[in-house]
Amino acid sequence: MSAANNPADFEALDACHVQIQRHLKDLAALAQQIETAGVDAKAQQQAADIEAFFSGTSRQHHQEEEKNVFPSLLSSGDPDLAAAVRGLQQDHGWIEENWLELAPQLRAIALGNSWYESAEFQHAVEVFLELVGDHIALEESLIYPESKARWAQVLASRAARAESVQP
Repeated sequence: MSAANNPADFEALDACHVQIQRHLKDLAALAQQIETAGVDAKAQQQAADIEAFFSGTSRQHHQEEEKNVFPSLLSSGDPDLAAAVRGLQQDHGWIEENWLELAPQLRAIALGNSWYESAEFQHAVEVFLELVGDHIALEESLIYPESKARWAQVLASRAARAESVQP
């Protein structure tokens, strides 16, 4: 298990999931606003904020998972768990691919450009919301609890060894 994989790191990962969910909600609201009322200054700012978050913080979050959470689960010897992790790794690729389509449209909205196609934007938003929502649900229901439990076992084992060494 990675030395960086500790309870404080899980707090940061969990906090990032909260931020991701907030930004997903904002993205859904933005798409609705654009479809019904068009783009105004508030929508431009919201598009800029959403694009910056998913282009930066969210990508870093995926890198942290790939580096600090997934490896020990892949090598756990549990084929179902490893399959779930491989699915999440594939999700990261699909999320990134969809993001590469969506991000330029959000940047255009943020800058007040109207070159994007509204129907394509709405579709890209729907796909992104579903991909990321399903991804987080699996991480929070299976992967994070399993990884946290394994980390707790490592800590308990270390504590037991330390106690057995003390006079």
